[in-house]
Amino acid sequence: MTSGFYASFISDFPEFAENERIKKAFELMISAHEGQYRKSGEPYAIHPYHVARILAEMKFDDVTICSGLLHDVIEDTAVTDEELRSEFGKEIANIVDGVTKLNRIDFKTKEEAQSESVRKMFLAMASDIRVIIVKMADRLHNMRTICFHKPEKQREKSKETLDIYAPLARRLGIYVFEGEFEELSLQVLEPEAYKEIKDKLEQICAERQEFIDSIVQEVKEKISSLGHINAVVTGRFKKIYSIYKKMVEKNKTIEELYDLFAVRVIVDTVKDCYAVLGTLHAEWRPIPMRFKDYIAVPKENMYQSLHTTLLGERGIPFEVQIRTHEMHAVAEYGIAAHWMYKENGSIAPVENKLTWINELLDWQKEMKDSKEFIETVKTNFFADNVYVFTPKGDVKDFVKGSTPLDFAYGIHSAIGNKCVGAKVNGRLVPLDYELKSGDIVEVVTSSSNKGPSRDWLNMVKTASARSKIRAWFRKELKEDNIRKGKDMLEKEAKRLGYELNDLMRQEWLKPLYKRFTLNSQDDMFAAVGYGGMTTGQVLTRLIHQHKNFYKIQEKEKLKLSKSHIRTASESVSVKGYNDIVVRFAHCCNPIPGDEIIGFITRGRGVTVHRADCTNVRSGNLDDSRKIEVTWNRPKEQENARFLAEIHIDCSEDRPGIMVDITQAIFNGGYTMSTLNARNAKNSCPSISIGLEITAVKELEILLEQIRHIQSVSNVYRVNS
Repeated sequence: MTSGFYASFISDFPEFAENERIKKAFELMISAHEGQYRKSGEPYAIHPYHVARILAEMKFDDVTICSGLLHDVIEDTAVTDEELRSEFGKEIANIVDGVTKLNRIDFKTKEEAQSESVRKMFLAMASDIRVIIVKMADRLHNMRTICFHKPEKQREKSKETLDIYAPLARRLGIYVFEGEFEELSLQVLEPEAYKEIKDKLEQICAERQEFIDSIVQEVKEKISSLGHINAVVTGRFKKIYSIYKKMVEKNKTIEELYDLFAVRVIVDTVKDCYAVLGTLHAEWRPIPMRFKDYIAVPKENMYQSLHTTLLGERGIPFEVQIRTHEMHAVAEYGIAAHWMYKENGSIAPVENKLTWINELLDWQKEMKDSKEFIETVKTNFFADNVYVFTPKGDVKDFVKGSTPLDFAYGIHSAIGNKCVGAKVNGRLVPLDYELKSGDIVEVVTSSSNKGPSRDWLNMVKTASARSKIRAWFRKELKEDNIRKGKDMLEKEAKRLGYELNDLMRQEWLKPLYKRFTLNSQDDMFAAVGYGGMTTGQVLTRLIHQHKNFYKIQEKEKLKLSKSHIRTASESVSVKGYNDIVVRFAHCCNPIPGDEIIGFITRGRGVTVHRADCTNVRSGNLDDSRKIEVTWNRPKEQENARFLAEIHIDCSEDRPGIMVDITQAIFNGGYTMSTLNARNAKNSCPSISIGLEITAVKELEILLEQIRHIQSVSNVYRVNS
């Protein structure tokens, strides 16, 4: 099988025929996945094989292709990370580790596992962009074969692809990935809409084919008239997903969309791009507000091209994109073009192009919660951008909805911290003004400004600005943040019925510190104080630990106490009898220290009552059957436990009163055997609790403690 896969790969990509590393990767991949099968019934090895093919088609290097071949061996086979590092080196091992899901860590929810997996992938991407390239190739092949999964799984994966991977491909400029991700996802999520658009597009294409051919031919003729320009001219209809998105956003039918068709012109130089644009504008009337110069102002994903929409025959509009061959490679393959052109050096190092990736490392430390991290990535890196200018004419791009504060912090932290106002296009604007493409922004600063306001956290849109504001609060106001955070946690804990001190056990805090990268209680309080964490993120976990602890403690006490609960026969002596059945009366449950009386019962031996039992005092028991009984010596009662019942009346339904009562019982080392609570006629709690205790004195101490609890109006031992 190894030779078959490898031979097929080398046949299509002969440039790797002499590459021993790729050959060795094929051998390990085949042996590691031997005996494993996909949902389709095919050998599992066919999946990493196709992932490697996708990467080879994009002209990636052998390190990336080997990583594609081996991307599942650590997660799904017995191969270890150490073995991979030993055989293939740390570069390939690090890429594979970045791609590997976190399925070996115990997460509370599926959503948390997914979010943390994507978070890890993003952070690994920041150190080596090939991590995300391999992951996208992996996802692309899985989407191509998604039909073998159950419908609910198909929808889940398609939605994730549309929410995360397609926008990420767009951000990286990899159009070939983005387009296929969107098309495949739409087929699953909106199959009827997809088919309807596909059928309609085929019909329109047939109807307009003559028009399309004539436009392409005319464009070729106009360019050739320039004499010195070599141009490749093609025509195409837009992708189904792009049409679907416009139909939804603009609430229009496909017939009402006027830019379904586009002509692409690829030339040799930037000068040729503008020469072609001038010629076409002279021949066809351009539609106002539809011209975009992405050559002068490239998109952040490196995309460059001239876009214009022209009015053709019979009033049919068509879009024209004009770019160089190098620009076309970047437009189709984005970041991957770096590897295609790296030998002749015509494309600058990728690190100089995608500076936004480095921002992930700068601010991700502030995002303690994985779900919050992913939502912020979606908002800040996948949203539409606006392009604004500094007073010197430099272009800055920000996520749509950004404000002058985002601009200020985008220039430098010190500028943001000293910001007191802003001018846009020469006029003063509020700090929450929403920036628009083309705005010229000037920041007004003051050295006397003490620093940012907490309200700014709600004004800024970018994660970078939010991170820098929080960093200022964290550093400058640490003591205030600690006090504020502790106060916030105490108030919220009380609202939930707990005392914060009862939740602050070191063994419960350690997992919290590790989860949110904290070192101490003060770090935690400060994080809550400056907004880096919410009270819910802290208390939800601590209360969960608290509940689990007392559940386990109660079970252990119950288990221990059951082995020590003494029967009446063990605890009480009957005068004149050495071998007679003795039992405690359930109406009063005597315990050592109580004065007791025995009554002979036909067929049931002797029943022991408390002397003050209601049934004894009321005369319900036959005095002629009385018999003297006594408690055994204290030493014989050592470690013995007896059942008692208490009743508690409350003056109000105060939040947390049950917690206070049960806490008093647990703190005293007592075990509850039963608990019943209800609201009395006055809507106040009425509580009955069964206890296991050793003596009356012990019970009296507990009753006194409960009497002092706020809102307890009466507590007594049940007598009958």
